[in-house]
Amino acid sequence: MALITENNRQYYAGAQGFMSANSTASGQAFTCTFDTDLVFGNHNPLETNYALNNFKLYTAAVGVATYTEYTAAYTVVNNVITVTGSLAADTSVVVQLKSTEGGNYGNRDAYGSAVQENWGSYSYIKLNDVIDNFIVAYVGDGKLVNKVKKSDVLFFAKRCLQEFSYDVLRSVKSQELSIPPSLSVPMPQDYVNYVNMSWVDKAGIKHIIYPTTLTSNPYYIPLQDADGIPTQSNFNNNLQGTSIVNKRWKDNNLKNLNKELENSSFFSNIYGGGFGNGFGTVGGQYGIQPEIAQINGWFTINERDNKFSFSSDLSDKLIILEYISDGLAVDSDTRVPKMAEEAMYAYLSHAIISTRANQPEYVVNRLSREKTAKLRNAKIRLSNIKLDEFTQVMRGKSKWIKS
Repeated sequence: MALITENNRQYYAGAQGFMSANSTASGQAFTCTFDTDLVFGNHNPLETNYALNNFKLYTAAVGVATYTEYTAAYTVVNNVITVTGSLAADTSVVVQLKSTEGGNYGNRDAYGSAVQENWGSYSYIKLNDVIDNFIVAYVGDGKLVNKVKKSDVLFFAKRCLQEFSYDVLRSVKSQELSIPPSLSVPMPQDYVNYVNMSWVDKAGIKHIIYPTTLTSNPYYIPLQDADGIPTQSNFNNNLQGTSIVNKRWKDNNLKNLNKELENSSFFSNIYGGGFGNGFGTVGGQYGIQPEIAQINGWFTINERDNKFSFSSDLSDKLIILEYISDGLAVDSDTRVPKMAEEAMYAYLSHAIISTRANQPEYVVNRLSREKTAKLRNAKIRLSNIKLDEFTQVMRGKSKWIKS
């Protein structure tokens, strides 16, 4: 059984061609064999759901090299396109998945990302395939697991994918965002933890933005009376106000906090003040903190509003937010790098056996050691360390610094 099921045209161009019957019979069906499932909303471009399609259908008459989009009625069920009406005999039919380049047919306006999302998919295996493979190889009479429900395997497989996403797979996602005047952007919908934050200059070069401890985002902001006691609403809950701390941090010009601004009276007395020559900023000229010794700006995580807040010098900047999810947010996430496949089988074996009663301790311990060893191997494989790159770095360590 070949593992590659698409031909070169399907994979690279996202297109699959057919020839209609040599008659004008109606209801002709064309079965697509892309690795990508067809998404169908409507055949009519004037309908709103038409935009949901991840493909376009084109036809060309016999002897005609020009393709036009087919917008007459058709249906799509399980990747089978059925034309409701009739087609001329020997009509060329092409299904074009949407591409960032617009495809190769008609007006080349099949814009989307279905083709590019499929590129590189061979390096992954679907989570459902991992579950099926585990049941075949490890479950049954005379095997490691005598009997197990598929729902149990699914539960542990999802837990495994979550844990692997944090420490092993490190499937980093990223978003390109602009900092609005509010200096805040919401956390991504599938956000678990951030990996990196940077702003991008006009040359496309990234500059790391660091988190700061210079300020914070209070979670609760109770309104107080004249005696400092929180006040309550008619429902006996503390009334909440607006953060003064956040407002002060937003309103201050922090662009030159690292001692480049000579007229910085706000920071002149913080942490002991400056040391003359106009350097009246945090840390002064002596004993500067690494957190302050950079000009790329700062960000904080506002857990109260579930957003990232930035310093004022980053307003209108283009940023890249890199973060990790748990691998289960959407269906396209539920795939596993083949380099970690064996580690998943070891995780599932240990998880299922260790949670059962009256299991020999030596068996559980052996499975635990196997899981740890294969997990270590997966980390090494996925770290993608190349000998040439490592050698290049080490050569740089031997350079002399001359003044």
